[in-house]
Amino acid sequence: MIYMKILVVGSGGREHAIAKALAHSPTTELYAVMTRKNPGIAELAKGILICPETDIHAVAGFCREKNISYAFIGPEAPLEAGIVDILSESGVRCVGPSMMAARIETDKSFCRSLMCKYNIPGLPQYHIFHTGHEAEKFLRSSEDEYAIKPAGLTGGKGVRIMGEHLTREEAYTYVRNLSGDMVIEELLVGEEFTLQAFVDGIHLVPMPLVQDHKRAYEGDIGPNTGGMGAYTLPDHRFPFVTGEDYEKALTIMKQAISALASEGTPYLGILYGQFMNTARGPMVIEFNARFGDPEAMNVLSILKTDLTEIVRAVTSQSLDTMNIEFEHKATVCKYLVPEGYPDNPVSGQPIREGTGSSALCYYASVFRDGDHLVSQSSRTLAYVGIGDTLESAEKTAEEAASSVTGPVRHRRDIGTAGLLEKRIRHMQAIR
Repeated sequence: MIYMKILVVGSGGREHAIAKALAHSPTTELYAVMTRKNPGIAELAKGILICPETDIHAVAGFCREKNISYAFIGPEAPLEAGIVDILSESGVRCVGPSMMAARIETDKSFCRSLMCKYNIPGLPQYHIFHTGHEAEKFLRSSEDEYAIKPAGLTGGKGVRIMGEHLTREEAYTYVRNLSGDMVIEELLVGEEFTLQAFVDGIHLVPMPLVQDHKRAYEGDIGPNTGGMGAYTLPDHRFPFVTGEDYEKALTIMKQAISALASEGTPYLGILYGQFMNTARGPMVIEFNARFGDPEAMNVLSILKTDLTEIVRAVTSQSLDTMNIEFEHKATVCKYLVPEGYPDNPVSGQPIREGTGSSALCYYASVFRDGDHLVSQSSRTLAYVGIGDTLESAEKTAEEAASSVTGPVRHRRDIGTAGLLEKRIRHMQAIR
């Protein structure tokens, strides 16, 4: 049998989900590069390299040593470092954009300028500033409240909302202390949703809609995190996103891909569109140049099509020849995080999984020590419940998450009917 050697770059729950989906194919031989050893990925991979994921020359050397032909890039940092460019030079075909195309995520000022240049809808009113002094002067001149975004990568934790995260005086201090460019945007009011898609530079194939929960605590309160969990519905849509809203969001994604191609930087990989559904339709909060974490776990858990074949199609610009399918099931993902996360996480503590659950488990920031796991300072592991209804999927995920013992916690409200109904009512009130 001829195996297709595929490298997964990254060490989190997202990458475990990618690895598990690839491992379903009998023709795939899996390899991994990880900053830290993810026990779930290590069990699936034939060979691993532990090194910084941004050490792109070491990654390229590992690919040459193992004669690896394909790579699936999980996190954003190696994309910003140019990992796809150097691997492509070595003949490795990558699911992930080049460094220049990845700027749609890694440089928010580039993203907004691109949308403006090509008249892409869904663009909030925005201002780009190069110094904190300029930004502070602007904020003091207006009585409005804004979203303040560092232009570069912040791990999903750099955005601050005036009136929600910051008082006006705190906003002035925040921009003064930021280094580098920043984008200050109108404050969007509505309900967020995420549309992810496979992209081969020309064609775009959408995945089920997902809603992530960034806030640390139940009831959507507390500081932003990397994501405490997410859910999808059996019809792959949301009741607070109309068919017209969905088509507008999909059109925006397609126009963004077309714009990047026109710029001479064709986009291959996963495009993640985070939208705010407002009274005037979906507006772009941001694009990400890779799968979301946890959103990858939701959609890949119900992917029916062989992900290895999708890798082949993405890297050969033949997505239009594939019929990519997802099960019509609901999914609920709940992340376990260390006590004190995100501000003062307790790390180095033993945690034990429960037994007998039908939920899928994805490992993130943990390592294995004998018969138990040991927490680190970030999200530890996630459970994904799958069911014919949101209620059954949530029940499965909650039972599994609640069975874990140790100094960890999770948001029990993610995927509950009450939280969904809250979003529906909010959207109805806005419109």
